[in-house]
Amino acid sequence: MTSSTPGSEFVRPDLETLETDPRFPSGAWTGYFVQAGKHAMDLQLTFRQGVLTGEGRDRVGRFVMKGKYSTLDGKCHWTKRYLGQHDVFYQGYNEGKGIWGTWEIQSWWRGGFHIWPEGMANAEELRLEEEAEPPQVIHGDLETSEPLAPSLTLP
Repeated sequence: MTSSTPGSEFVRPDLETLETDPRFPSGAWTGYFVQAGKHAMDLQLTFRQGVLTGEGRDRVGRFVMKGKYSTLDGKCHWTKRYLGQHDVFYQGYNEGKGIWGTWEIQSWWRGGFHIWPEGMANAEELRLEEEAEPPQVIHGDLETSEPLAPSLTLP
C-alpha cells in the first residue's frame, strides 16, 4: 500500500490480518515435546484469523503445521506433518505462558508438550495453572440392573 501523505509508511496487506492477541504472536517459537524425555523443537508460526500455520524442526526431522486457535478460550489444535513421514495431532491451551497440551500419533503414542514465543522470560520454568470443578458427592442409593461386584460364595 502506498500513500502520498508525507511520513506515511508502507504496510504489507498480509501483516494487517496477523493476530493481535498477545498470547498468539507470529514469529519464532521454541519448546519441547515429551517422549521418553524432553525433545527440543524450533518453530516459525503464523497466527491469522483463527488459523495457525507454520514449519519447524526437531529430532525427528522437518515438519509443517496447520490448525486452529481460539482467542476466546485459548484452545488450540493442529496437525504436525513430518515431511515424507507421519502426522502428529496436537491439542492444547494458551493461558499466556505459551501453549501446553498433548500430542498423539493415532491412538498408539501420546505425550505432553510446551511451546512458547522465543524470548518469553522463564518459559521453561512455568507451570500450567488449570481450574477444575471439585467432584460432586452423590447421596442416596445407586440403582443398577447388574451387580456392582461379583457375589462371593462362602463355604
